[in-house]
Amino acid sequence: MLRALRLHNLQVNVFEVNTMGTVYITVDDSFIGKTDERLTVKADKKNVLDVPLIKVDGIVILGRSTVSPAVVQELLERHIPLTFLTDTGRYLGRLEPEMTKNIFVRKAQWEAAGESEKALHLVRGFVRGKLKNYRVLLLRQGRKYSNLQLDDNVTRLDNAIAPISYTNNINSLRGLEGAGSAAYFGVFDQLIRGDGFSFQTRNRRPPTDPVNSLLSFGYSLLCHDVQSAVNLVGFDPYLGYLHVQHYGRPSLALDLMEEFRPLIVDSMVLSAINLKQLTPDDFTTEPISNAVFLSNEGRRTFLKLYEQKKQSKFKHPVLGKQCTYQEAFELQARLLAKYLMGDIEKYPPLVLG
Repeated sequence: MLRALRLHNLQVNVFEVNTMGTVYITVDDSFIGKTDERLTVKADKKNVLDVPLIKVDGIVILGRSTVSPAVVQELLERHIPLTFLTDTGRYLGRLEPEMTKNIFVRKAQWEAAGESEKALHLVRGFVRGKLKNYRVLLLRQGRKYSNLQLDDNVTRLDNAIAPISYTNNINSLRGLEGAGSAAYFGVFDQLIRGDGFSFQTRNRRPPTDPVNSLLSFGYSLLCHDVQSAVNLVGFDPYLGYLHVQHYGRPSLALDLMEEFRPLIVDSMVLSAINLKQLTPDDFTTEPISNAVFLSNEGRRTFLKLYEQKKQSKFKHPVLGKQCTYQEAFELQARLLAKYLMGDIEKYPPLVLG
């Protein structure tokens, strides 16, 4: 279960019982320390969190916090990543141990860079996985709400998916991804049933409406989790295939997270809105930029829902076993490594029907 510790409107979320999980620190000016084998968080000179380090697989700080040198050393020794985000979810950076010693994975990754056959195969998989999961989500919502008019956009998605297998240019595959995404987001507003919410088009940096605010925040958290898995397996997170390399951009993490976007973030955002777990009152608007962000309470609710989604289980279609989405990040990264190393013939994107 998810435990939320409250103290004078302070809250730290941690998924901590019988599983590994991520600790989200949302209290400004808190102090993160350790006592023996336990992680502690203090605010206003009072303890707001005390959890065994063995049950922590990541820490995300949103806003300002102080981390003790003892905690930094412990996290590095335990290979627990520490990620820093602004209180609105913008990525700042991360602390984690040195790359794994598996140089052979990185060698295979670099050898496939460019327009190689392996790169083309992987980009086809990333795009196919994302668009097929988009299609599944639309069809599922169409069965749930009979008054939706989704058929034309599902057909547009089918038209973007069909040529993927014989498209031999990465830029053309990016075009198919863009066309499929446009079809999907073209009817996203129909999927929203909560009063006071609407969606016109995807916007970011900054998001200017509540739905885009939720999507952007969720994608930031997802990127943190996928990058942790990519690093754990031994990849260089900055060398991707679908996403163009830019200084400081974790392109491979962005590649791998594509198939997870509709499975985790989009479905969770729709549920949060449609089940009224979040309402328009959970958002604030900055007066100059018109940027829309979650309030402190809304952010805590979102983090709780995101962590619950990550820990939900499904049957992996390739491996044939039950796993959580949290575990699937690493499973997909290892399948990616196996393909690049020549241990399997194809990379199977995670598609859930």
